[in-house]
Amino acid sequence: MKAPRLALALTVANLALLMFVLIRLLPPSANAMSQGLAEAQVEAAPVLRGRALELFDEEDRVRARINVEPDGEVILRLLDENGTIRVKLGAGESGSGLLLLDETTEPGVQIIARRTGSVATPTTTSMTLQGADGRRRVITP
Repeated sequence: MKAPRLALALTVANLALLMFVLIRLLPPSANAMSQGLAEAQVEAAPVLRGRALELFDEEDRVRARINVEPDGEVILRLLDENGTIRVKLGAGESGSGLLLLDETTEPGVQIIARRTGSVATPTTTSMTLQGADGRRRVITP
């Protein structure tokens, strides 16, 4: 009679140890859920630092990228599922700009915020709208 009780006690102890190890191996959110918490309470890092940041979809395709260009301009690009840039937002010493591309990758809306033009960047503050027929309308202050 003693041998079956000892075997049962050891089996229960092993199962408890196995459950403890498995819970510790789960990601924090799954671990919190397994403990019956409604939300995972994971501490966030106060600052995320790097030279670039890319967001990927389920197929490991880059869908968004933010980086600092060699000239110091910060660029945010949003890409469709084929890797085509659809939105581009930039900010630099000479101003900022927003470009929205249509399904043919032609500029649909381009907004530039810049007080003074230069040889390299002649366009000053403006909003350019381009229709499907290629006609452009430029709005300036």
